[in-house]
Amino acid sequence: MNLRSASRAILPGLAVLCIVTGLLPGAELSELWARIWPILLFVAAMTVVTDLLFSAGVFERVIAAAAGLARGRTLALWLVTVLLAVVCTVFFSLDTTAVLLTPLVVLLARRAGLPPLPFAVTIVWLANTASLLLPVSNLTNLLVQERLGLSPAAFAGLVWGPAIVGVVVPCAVLLLIFRRDLVGRFTPAPARAAEDPVLLRTGYAVLAVLLPALVSGVPVALSATVAAAVLTVLFAVRRRDTLTFRLIPVNPLLLALSLFVLVTTAHAQGLDAFLAPAAGDGEGFVDLLQLAAVGAGGANAVNNLPAYLALEPSGTTPLRLAALLIGVNLGPLVTPWGSLATLLWAERLRSLGVTVRWVPFAVAGLLVTALLLPAAVAVLSWLGT
Repeated sequence: MNLRSASRAILPGLAVLCIVTGLLPGAELSELWARIWPILLFVAAMTVVTDLLFSAGVFERVIAAAAGLARGRTLALWLVTVLLAVVCTVFFSLDTTAVLLTPLVVLLARRAGLPPLPFAVTIVWLANTASLLLPVSNLTNLLVQERLGLSPAAFAGLVWGPAIVGVVVPCAVLLLIFRRDLVGRFTPAPARAAEDPVLLRTGYAVLAVLLPALVSGVPVALSATVAAAVLTVLFAVRRRDTLTFRLIPVNPLLLALSLFVLVTTAHAQGLDAFLAPAAGDGEGFVDLLQLAAVGAGGANAVNNLPAYLALEPSGTTPLRLAALLIGVNLGPLVTPWGSLATLLWAERLRSLGVTVRWVPFAVAGLLVTALLLPAAVAVLSWLGT
């Protein structure tokens, strides 16, 4: 049984046990549900939206058009991949980037006769490290936005500096690691014709309306749900066989809900007192770096979502919460279970026959994390003073 299978089998059972035994008091369970149901609805709706846009051919056409912009230059194609990974992560979340872009860039590299690994690693690193700018970029961001009551613009105003660092530093390391693979030229492969031009054009229209809606201040769950409803109706008319229950991400939602319950139970039973000395306090550079480092360590040990939930009470100010996000968003680059996005990415690569050597992956991830966290926290501390 692998890690994800074990999580699916054990964590929901433990969560139910916490509820029925009273380890999680009813009042705290109600408070938790009131906080997280809009977030879970958003995750479900956005998954439906991205899967249906993928089925309509939107993402494949976008990446093919972007490859054309490279004009046969390998380095330019990699820069286009960086741009796509950042935009997709910022507006659609890190999990979407891992699931949708990974097979596209691997197939794109193979059609161009290029090694796929540099492009694949770029996707997974940026899926994590570019997930800091907007609330929709990462589930942890939505939790911070909900806690602080920030608009998308105000949230971005808090973290924009570290978010830039989260893109620049990993890209610099990637260029250093894969510098020999990113030189030369390639022959672009032509894009395939759209199966249904009506679906494709409507997908473009939904995308054009949804992206600004996600940063407008309208509740993101509402924007995503409306987009999902529009696409569902369209597919019901044009391609009904695409609409299956598999569009709903039951397992990720159940995993997230179970983690919420388990960590909230742990807090109810005194977890705060145990973690407080490790997380520290204060808003100086060293204090913020300590919290970010503990968050990154927790993410690589058990996954970024439970690491955030466990340490959230230590984020007593907006600046400390931002430092915690730096740790749990930018830091899980060492272990394959550091984030769900990395697990999904690894599964996609296995299905495509791409081999990842995990020891070099972990060493490179540790290197970039060691550079990334102090740089991001330094920028956060400087902008926050």
